[in-house]
Amino acid sequence: MANKSVTFTKEGLEQLKLELKELKEVKRSEIIGRIKSAQELGDLSENAEYQSAKEDQSFIEGRIQELETMIKSAKVVERQHDSAFIGIGSTVMVDIEGDHMSYEIVGPTESDIENKKISSESPVGRSLLGHKKSDAVTVLAPGGEVIYKILEVK
Repeated sequence: MANKSVTFTKEGLEQLKLELKELKEVKRSEIIGRIKSAQELGDLSENAEYQSAKEDQSFIEGRIQELETMIKSAKVVERQHDSAFIGIGSTVMVDIEGDHMSYEIVGPTESDIENKKISSESPVGRSLLGHKKSDAVTVLAPGGEVIYKILEVK
């Protein structure tokens, strides 16, 4: 990810910053406390609590580095409110073979299918970008081609 910008919505970048703050200000202190408590139990070579805390510390430090790198290279995409065309930050209502679905198009690291957020780099997201209301977009899915009829763009 070095020197490559990562696209985010404003909200997505704020979420990363909150996660980074939590890791640095809360989780780090908790891990240090766990390590200290485990060290007081004696022999570290057979101390499962110590080993677990050290593994958690390693994970947290790695995640902190990853978040800092993403934040430094972040490119925030602002949604143009007057645009009728789909872009990152757009919420799109589509008809898929009679079923109506709504998705928000987000940056690649923000996707969360349970919350109806799809990546701009996913096959569906990539296919919808640049289109407008009433367009029919063909998406190549694992089961074959699927036609997405765009009903609304917000």
